[in-house]
Amino acid sequence: MANTFPHLLLSHATQRPTAPALREKEFGIWQTWTWADVARDVRHLACGLAALGLARGQNLAFVSDNRPNVYMGFAAVQSLGAVPIPLYQDAVAQEMAFVMEDADIHFAFAEDQEQVDKLLEVRETVPSITHIIYDDPRGLRKYEEPGLISTAELKKLGAAWDKDHPGVWDSMQQRVQAEDVAVILYTSGTTGKPKGVCLTHTNFIGSAQGGVEVDKLGPSDNVISYLPPAWVGDHLFSYAQWLVAGFTINCPESAATVSIDMREVGPTYYFAPPRVFEGMLTSVSIRMEDAAPFKQWLFKKAMDVAKRVGSDILDGKPVGALDKLKYRLGDFMIYGPLRNAMGLSRIRVAYTAGAAIGPELFQFFRSIGINLKQLYGQTETCAYVCLQRDGQVDINSVGQAAPGIELKIAENGEVLLKGVSVLKEYYKRPDATAEVLDENGYFKTGDAGVIGANGQLRIIDRAKDVGKMASGAMFAPNYIENKLKFFSHIKEAVCFGNGKDKVCAFVNIDYEAVGNWAERQGIPYGGYVDLASKPQVLALIADCIRQVNAGLAAEEGMADTQVARFLVLHKELDPDDDELTRTRKVRRNFIAEKYAVLIEALYSGKTEQFIETQVKFEDGRTGSVSATLQILEGQVFAATRQAA
Repeated sequence: MANTFPHLLLSHATQRPTAPALREKEFGIWQTWTWADVARDVRHLACGLAALGLARGQNLAFVSDNRPNVYMGFAAVQSLGAVPIPLYQDAVAQEMAFVMEDADIHFAFAEDQEQVDKLLEVRETVPSITHIIYDDPRGLRKYEEPGLISTAELKKLGAAWDKDHPGVWDSMQQRVQAEDVAVILYTSGTTGKPKGVCLTHTNFIGSAQGGVEVDKLGPSDNVISYLPPAWVGDHLFSYAQWLVAGFTINCPESAATVSIDMREVGPTYYFAPPRVFEGMLTSVSIRMEDAAPFKQWLFKKAMDVAKRVGSDILDGKPVGALDKLKYRLGDFMIYGPLRNAMGLSRIRVAYTAGAAIGPELFQFFRSIGINLKQLYGQTETCAYVCLQRDGQVDINSVGQAAPGIELKIAENGEVLLKGVSVLKEYYKRPDATAEVLDENGYFKTGDAGVIGANGQLRIIDRAKDVGKMASGAMFAPNYIENKLKFFSHIKEAVCFGNGKDKVCAFVNIDYEAVGNWAERQGIPYGGYVDLASKPQVLALIADCIRQVNAGLAAEEGMADTQVARFLVLHKELDPDDDELTRTRKVRRNFIAEKYAVLIEALYSGKTEQFIETQVKFEDGRTGSVSATLQILEGQVFAATRQAA
């Protein structure tokens, strides 16, 4: 049985040479590669890299959106016994430089002129980068910098090299072993410099096989590959499971056309973080608010039926004949057209992960017939720890241990696991590796959680972020923040309260959702800063906080963690300003230091505070944004449920 990615690829090419393996939309037309085409291009790319000097054990960096030559490039690099390292394509040159130096990069793949320019800038401080392969030649015709070569030229070079060195590539790919490092994925670096996570062929293939088994994936499935290739989830869903299950992956024309391309492709298997599903629902809500009264009435009636019985019908549970009939009518008039408009009409299995998803959001998609489930994992575990099986979906949990995974909870509440997906090591960091693997080989996830009687895991918060209020109550900031972000008007939230007598919060509004709301209310505004400071918007956010506080007051042990004071930030938290990671995780300590004056104002009883903040623009320029922020009181409730 094939046990490495190059071997899996050759197996598909031998058994199903004419089946579609990979598609890309270019200039409005879908181009298709069969498995035989992919195997040929991988061989030529690999031989071209060998001709340039890429050798076993070396690393090659990829900086690109989802392109066929990226996925084929991964397999080509691996077939030489070398290691691909995908980087986030929106990272600035300075961020890339750290990884390039840390991983001793000599070869890099760039999607287009923009990424080539960044790599040439990086090369000024990291001169070890000798070869840059680019995929899109537009704008690069007159570039004469040394070491530049297009993928088309590389394939021609590889075909000639292969002809002159018969059998050499076959011998190199046969040397690749299951326990070799298949990819190095750098962590988002929420607490310091990113670390390179070394994951083997066994890690990812075992994880992919578990998912394929649970969800019965196969060659007839279709996936749209649109999430950053540097993110572990894309490597699992768009690469590992592709080569294990043999389905077709589809690369969109651009990030801006994903929704259109989804409607054309009709994926059967889909993954998105909660923010993507939130965006879909927000778009639906905005359209319905602008619809005619009769359409609004029809939509509301149909959704009432869906909320009542939709999930039960999806799970195959018994439902009354009249409700079944109403649901079928609703499916014909509302749910079916909705799924089609979102590109989800053919979805058989959909997953979300990366952050908590709101109960109403989760139920909305399941109620209209989309089999949306949750999974749980980290970069260090191939995004594969827990999966929700069909018929066992629970909004309050992330599922049961996936096949090949053993879970347990440490005495301090931290989730520990061992199994097929656990990393081999951190790249050149034995100290960091020793910190996350205990003496029995269990990986320390850093998350605090609870395993229920049914084996379902519930994540509470990051273990390092869980603290105590001055009253002794547990303070889990991420738990509260997620409740706030469940509201469509709130894009981001950061809560403070460890060691304090009350919880205070920063809130980012969702500019699109709140802007649309303001326009319907007849409220004029002149940009983000102006909109975020409007009294009506502050009242809107205050109502969201009131609802969250009412819920916390009803939960065991959570009444003391209601949001007592808050402010709406004058700018969006941004990865370019180091406030969020590239995967949009909050850099909590950095934010606490950067906005210390606002935290002090929240806890000192002030009603307003002036602040001026440095920001980075997309073109690399810097500037500043200033405002006088209003500090408001949150409505706090008496505990309505006492701990047993």
